[in-house]
Amino acid sequence: MCAAPRERSVFLGLLPWPERVQVARALRTETVGGLVLLGAAAVALVWANTPWNGSYEALRDLHFGVPALGLDLSVEHWSADGLLTVFFLVAGIELKRELVVGGLSTPATAVLPVVAAVCGMAVPAAIYLATVTVGGGRAGGWAVPMATDIAFALAVLAVLSTHMPTALRAFLLTLAVVDDLGAILVVAVFFSSGLKPAALGGALAGLVVFSLLQRFRVRGWWWYAPLGVAIWALTYNGGVHATVSGVAMGLLLRCARDQDAGEDASPGERTEYLLRPVSAGVAVPLFALFAAGVSVSAPVLGAVFTRPEPLGVVLGLVVGKTVGIFAGTYLAARFTRARLNPDLAWADVFALAVLAGIGFTVALLIGEVAFPDPADTGRVKAAVLLGSLLAAAMAALLVKRRNRIYRGLWEAENRDEDADGIPDVYKRGTGGGPAPGAAGED
Repeated sequence: MCAAPRERSVFLGLLPWPERVQVARALRTETVGGLVLLGAAAVALVWANTPWNGSYEALRDLHFGVPALGLDLSVEHWSADGLLTVFFLVAGIELKRELVVGGLSTPATAVLPVVAAVCGMAVPAAIYLATVTVGGGRAGGWAVPMATDIAFALAVLAVLSTHMPTALRAFLLTLAVVDDLGAILVVAVFFSSGLKPAALGGALAGLVVFSLLQRFRVRGWWWYAPLGVAIWALTYNGGVHATVSGVAMGLLLRCARDQDAGEDASPGERTEYLLRPVSAGVAVPLFALFAAGVSVSAPVLGAVFTRPEPLGVVLGLVVGKTVGIFAGTYLAARFTRARLNPDLAWADVFALAVLAGIGFTVALLIGEVAFPDPADTGRVKAAVLLGSLLAAAMAALLVKRRNRIYRGLWEAENRDEDADGIPDVYKRGTGGGPAPGAAGED
């Protein structure tokens, strides 16, 4: 007697209700933050290209801090090394949540986004290296086009007034979280210099204490805030980019609720709830304000297409991210026998891959680290801005073509005729309760 064929899993199907609630909350905050980010980047560009650009540079280069602790930094460096640590802390929490209870918690659900994200990092890096090899440029910026800026991408969708289904947005969020981790690992491994073992040992000891506080269920911000600042300062003085400490602390926070302790929210959930608005609405926009102010003169724009390094960045973002993510997703789906949601098409995945070519925040951060010379930094930043704008424009055309279909799917997945706060699609055939299969449809 032949065994029944194994049912094929659905890719980009209906999200489980608890995960959908969590994702929707995160996407809402990131979308608002993305709009603020766009505004901050626009202000920086305009300010840096007016007769008052001297005041912009003076503010950006203003130093303050505590020199005795090795923390006398410029405003630009405080925003990159300090404020972005909050961004990476939230990214670390999001990754931990995905690993514990989200789409990365099982191999079956993790393989597609992980393969897509890895390919979406490897192909842009390969295209950059090929471009600088042919053009005789420097290979040091290979990591610049690797990361996706989720806030910028969601802001583009908001400006377009699209109704992209939650599953597609969640897949984009997971991709961005994974390649943010990949990018910060690259910064830690390949762009750390002048390492100081004593300071790094102190940071590691602080992380051990942080982990023990979590293990023994110690609560209270007064324990974690000073400890977190100390870990950050020691990491910075240890020669490793300080944002690495944010990811490390985010991964150490518990993201599963302790039912025995009567927790209504895990420490990771509480921290993310408090810090995500700060990250999206304050930290990232301020970083953009002091990082995106580059000259867009004819010589700089001309250099983007004539010098191998900035050209490699543009090609990596626009071509590399698209090819890497789409090919990785398609091949992973074929080899895992995953079935694409019949309401969607591979054209939707392609549009998402193009949208992922928006690499603003982390790309600018890596550009500053990889190209310390101001002239090179300016050209690479201009390439990041131009590449992200090209990816956004191409994605806008592709997404708008499908928006009528997206609107129908969005209305179907949000219809709530009995107004109980749970969409009807989660209660089909259950006599009023959530459908038994609703938590495992994808």
